[in-house]
Amino acid sequence: MPKKEKASDFRYDTGEARIPWAAVGEHVREEDILALVTFLLRPARGKEKQYRAQLKKLESELGTLGKTATPAGKLSLAGNVKALEEETAKFLGAKHSVFLTNATVGFEIGFKYAGLKPGDEVIAPAITFIATIAYPLSIGAKVVLADVDPRTLNMDPNDVERKITDKTKAIIPVHLGGYPVDMAPIMRLARKHNLTVIEDAAHAFGATYRGKMAGTIGHFGAFSFHEVKNITSLGEGGILVSNTAFGKELRRARFLGLDLSRQIPNWLYDVPAFKGKEGHFFTGNYSTTEIQALGLLSQMKRLPRIIAKRKRAAQYLNKRFGKVDGIVLPPGDDAKIKSTHHLYLLQVDPDNAGGDIQALKKKLEARGVVQIPHFAPLYKFSVMKQLGYDTRAIEKTCPVAEEAFQHRFTHLPLYDFSKEQLAYLADAVVESVSEMKRGT
Repeated sequence: MPKKEKASDFRYDTGEARIPWAAVGEHVREEDILALVTFLLRPARGKEKQYRAQLKKLESELGTLGKTATPAGKLSLAGNVKALEEETAKFLGAKHSVFLTNATVGFEIGFKYAGLKPGDEVIAPAITFIATIAYPLSIGAKVVLADVDPRTLNMDPNDVERKITDKTKAIIPVHLGGYPVDMAPIMRLARKHNLTVIEDAAHAFGATYRGKMAGTIGHFGAFSFHEVKNITSLGEGGILVSNTAFGKELRRARFLGLDLSRQIPNWLYDVPAFKGKEGHFFTGNYSTTEIQALGLLSQMKRLPRIIAKRKRAAQYLNKRFGKVDGIVLPPGDDAKIKSTHHLYLLQVDPDNAGGDIQALKKKLEARGVVQIPHFAPLYKFSVMKQLGYDTRAIEKTCPVAEEAFQHRFTHLPLYDFSKEQLAYLADAVVESVSEMKRGT
């Protein structure tokens, strides 16, 4: 009888046997593949008839192909996921990389490692997505919001230092729009106060800071591959990396801590807790699929071209806006910092632009230009007040964030625009500011 293969996750895909236990209960069939194709590739306007004809041809070809093929024997946590983790670790220069359901659970693992408990404090930037602080809020830890740098809107290290207390356990800097936070002073503070640094690198896959990839500078770094990001793992997904000794536990932490290298009596595995910074902790199930991994592996090959094109678009906007008094140009790439150009930070000086960002936003909307300030200050949301935070007091400690959100900034997209679209976008901003100055 053939030698039994090693189980690939915890009990299924058991290898050859007289009566095997397959990993996949119902295989992916040709009709499933066709349904996926029709979802991902919709008929172009005016091409519906040709689309239906090609789809009929594809259906026939899939039927023929199916007669010479066997379906995938594993749909999650197998070869593609492993290949993606190896490729991302290599790309980022990280010792350990794990593919997760999203970046949010990556933050959670980092916070759990730090030993975060109710009453402990976490310092986060005032302007970020709520996911950055979801886990601390959920367990009753105290979120302390640091003000932002007026040029980058990233976390201000000087304000972080002012807000560290003996209850602070972690800092979570956010590389907003793909432009890296000034990490050197953050890491000095972390070493001085024995704090865990978890980089929210959701926008920053491919960014660099002083020769290191964003996300690999802190103790943990989590990246997002949600559908709006520069590249995506087919809608959702995240990568968590770490260069710490704990990093070797990340893959086990991804799937409930199951340990196949040891077993309890009469069973296939053990489930030990993880040893964190201040004791033991447990994780959840954040497993990912082979198809998601395959999608991201494919898109990673295009990432350098994608970032380069976004950078060229940003440089074009800088050239156009640099001639307009009242528009404040965002920081660009230099010898020390390279952005992913996920977002274009558009700021105005209200005194010189003839009005503030709210007036400009209305004019851009009237011209059909979609722009979204990423993000609102966290103290604006009801959840903070409902959980007992004095949001008025927090607002007073973050004057730059408040002023920037209300009066100075929004973000422009940097998608794969045509030259005509990009020119229209620049024209719309320039003309709108010109109107503001004229008072029209």
